[in-house]
Amino acid sequence: MTSAKSARRPHHWRRDVIELAALFTAVAVADAIANLIGHQPDGPYLLVASAVALTATAAFHTWWARRHSHAPPPAPAADTTAASDAPDDTSAAPGETVLWRMRTTVRDVPGSLAALCTVLARHGIDILTLQTHPLAQGTVDEFLLRVPASLPARELSRAVAAAGGSSTWTERADTHDLVDAPTRVLGLATRTALDAAELPLALRQLLGRCTIHSLPAVSVTGRATGETAPVEGVLEETVMRLRDPSGGVITVERPHLPFTPTEFARARALVELDARLGPRVPRGEHVLTLPEGNEITVRRADRADLDAAVAMHGRCSEQTLRLRYHGPVRDADRYLDHLLSPRFGRTLAVQTASGRMVALGHLLWDGDETEVALLVEDDWQRRGIGSELLTRLVALAEEAGCENVYAVTQASNTGMVAAMRALSLPLDYQIEEGTLVITARLAATPARPLPQLPPYEQAER
Repeated sequence: MTSAKSARRPHHWRRDVIELAALFTAVAVADAIANLIGHQPDGPYLLVASAVALTATAAFHTWWARRHSHAPPPAPAADTTAASDAPDDTSAAPGETVLWRMRTTVRDVPGSLAALCTVLARHGIDILTLQTHPLAQGTVDEFLLRVPASLPARELSRAVAAAGGSSTWTERADTHDLVDAPTRVLGLATRTALDAAELPLALRQLLGRCTIHSLPAVSVTGRATGETAPVEGVLEETVMRLRDPSGGVITVERPHLPFTPTEFARARALVELDARLGPRVPRGEHVLTLPEGNEITVRRADRADLDAAVAMHGRCSEQTLRLRYHGPVRDADRYLDHLLSPRFGRTLAVQTASGRMVALGHLLWDGDETEVALLVEDDWQRRGIGSELLTRLVALAEEAGCENVYAVTQASNTGMVAAMRALSLPLDYQIEEGTLVITARLAATPARPLPQLPPYEQAER
């Protein structure tokens, strides 16, 4: 750390000589003017008035200089992470502050980071966290900043550019981003270890705003899709492709902000963890009692429940299957292997006291959007099972940080429409050629750093 003594401005003798010469010159000029005015009839009065005016001007100048002068910036610290221990409010920028994430590229030379930190200090910005991403040429520095609310992002970008930063990107952050990077990565790894369905969500939280697509190696019709990726993955600027442990490819896209090798390595580590642990789904369950007295159990489902789901299809009418899958009934069984995969979302199953499956609810990751879908066996409809499943699926979506969920059905499916309306959420309706899309806007909150099973997934028996 630089000492306070060495942080003072250096003393220059030339400045003292110039100031002394200016003082003698001013005295000589004042004496000449006093002699000239003093011999006038009103000379003494003019001299007194001039003295008062000069005194007032000097006093005003001194007050103004003290009020608006800028102290010299502090010397850059050798350990920039120490800035995270600074107090919340800085003396240079009193008032309200906001949190920003900023990423910029600097030259990989000594002093480049110090120049950038000095510019931030001049604007009264507190550095809370800092991550560095080495590149082949240069280094990407990612900051979490506490910024005066009055400072516009454009002005900050210009200041960073003047300090040598390029490709600067800023985004508003919140208090959930205050968790340091190692803690956040460990939390995401824990969530992935507990539930295979968490991998896409963990990747999205790890990499920020991005779109994630899971592309299977085999389509629902049984044909090979040709989607594959090398074991080590592929990084192409704003797109990374990773081999899915369950088959196929996981594609991650982030427009306008290229991925760094460090981010690519972290994503590969999460995928490798998922591959080593193999298939896994939390087995918590919740027992409910229907109005007529029958008990049902709601639990998570996966591909191990494929046979039970196919058997339930066999007990459903063609109309029920058509309302659910919007296509030929004979193809309904083909979708189940995809729908029950934890890689593409989460599935809740409802079974009776005898163990027979009577309903399925799916929460499907669809890029930046999330779809909900329900199927209830004919003999168990109109008993509140669909509404119960939908409520729990929406709770899972909120926990995952989704902003909205949508359901695709037919305009004649009054049961699904009623279940969506019962959520008491803002709804948007779109109807085209008999197909109805209902979108519910959620009060989404970012997922917790460490996983906690929601109450309805905790076993009560």
